[in-house]
Amino acid sequence: MARAFGADGIIYSGVVEEGVIETLKKVTERWGGPFYVEKIKSYRHFLEKWRERGIIVHLTMYGENIEESDVLRRILEINKPILVVVGAEKVPWDIYQLADFNVAIGNQPHSEVAALAVFLDRLFRGKELLLKYSNAKVRIIPSPRGKIIRRVENIE
Repeated sequence: MARAFGADGIIYSGVVEEGVIETLKKVTERWGGPFYVEKIKSYRHFLEKWRERGIIVHLTMYGENIEESDVLRRILEINKPILVVVGAEKVPWDIYQLADFNVAIGNQPHSEVAALAVFLDRLFRGKELLLKYSNAKVRIIPSPRGKIIRRVENIE
């Protein structure tokens, strides 16, 4: 989902099955990229290093509501690479402290995946929905009915 909404990659910390990482790599190989998948040991170390070059946006229902504040404008004004942190049920408190922005996509319980989709859509202003990745082996041809998938060499 992150790839489809314009993210450059996914970085996992904690427990993740190797099969998930391999599946994401196969999707990128078939549908194009660039898109990277990485697993790290220490989220804290990674976030501290990231802050040297970019900003950290933590998606949480406890943050500044994306609709009721100017948080998105402030994020875009910084003009640095953005790392979006999406946690699970029990996010360690230091994530809130390490983040430059704690952003809520609504202040009710919600899916982390849905929050990421909404945030990326707002960040890219809908343009991510028109992305065409380089080095794709296949592409979908939009159609009002049915499924049309073409190998890239057949697309004009």
